Amino acid sequence: MNIAVVPAKNEQGRIGKVLAMLCKTRIDKIIVVVNGCTDNTMREIKSLKLPNVEIIYFKSELGIDIPRAIGAYRAFKEGARSVVFVDGDMIGNITEHINKLISAVAGCGVDLAMSYCYPENLYGNELAQQLLIFRKLLNVNLGIYRKVGVATPSHGPHAVSYRLLSKVDFKDFAVPPVILAFAVKNAFTVQTATNLPQSKMGSKSRGFYHAVKIADTIIGDSLEALNYFYDKPRTRIYLYKEFQGYNPERRFDLLEKFLEKN
Repeated sequence: MNIAVVPAKNEQGRIGKVLAMLCKTRIDKIIVVVNGCTDNTMREIKSLKLPNVEIIYFKSELGIDIPRAIGAYRAFKEGARSVVFVDGDMIGNITEHINKLISAVAGCGVDLAMSYCYPENLYGNELAQQLLIFRKLLNVNLGIYRKVGVATPSHGPHAVSYRLLSKVDFKDFAVPPVILAFAVKNAFTVQTATNLPQSKMGSKSRGFYHAVKIADTIIGDSLEALNYFYDKPRTRIYLYKEFQGYNPERRFDLLEKFLEKN
């Protein structure tokens, strides 16, 4: 079974398009993790009456990436052969890219298949350049830079195998670069399966403040992954600066409760 995990927080007007797109792919089941919504996201999902959609609902905001971990655990419990992660705001026509990720994992033995979101090497502004430096730093240290470039599970749809799921600490899905470091450290197969420019994802524009916070989040995540890889304390500090971003808002307490109960 190929399962898609879709985090959704206030995605009214978008979530229906994302689910409709996924229904055109090789996905057999969709797990939507609805959290902290104050709009009609839930109503929109239910109105579609899709038989292959399961909703996991949290009244509280889970914070960035926590829904991925929850969805990954549920998919694993259901015996998913492959699990694809797609954000609830990606309304681009990316069916071909989703199918390539599934094919890589379900058909070609890849354990972590990522999207390469900078296929034309467009590094953009100064903030993007800083972010990509740390993504490169991680991948160089992991020994995979020549193979996957600056690809990361933090950016774009990606997929994992049942084999990887059976060995991982599911809490690490809440810090996506750690999953990449885990895969390399434990000799799982890692590849980029598709080239998907940011502009084609159809993601929601969230403004400069969010861009700064998400950059700090991914930089901190990459530093944490680097320290994990070298068996060091998982700090998020580089040159006396601590990169937290949205990390303090991640509800690891709610994630742990979910893992304990299910």
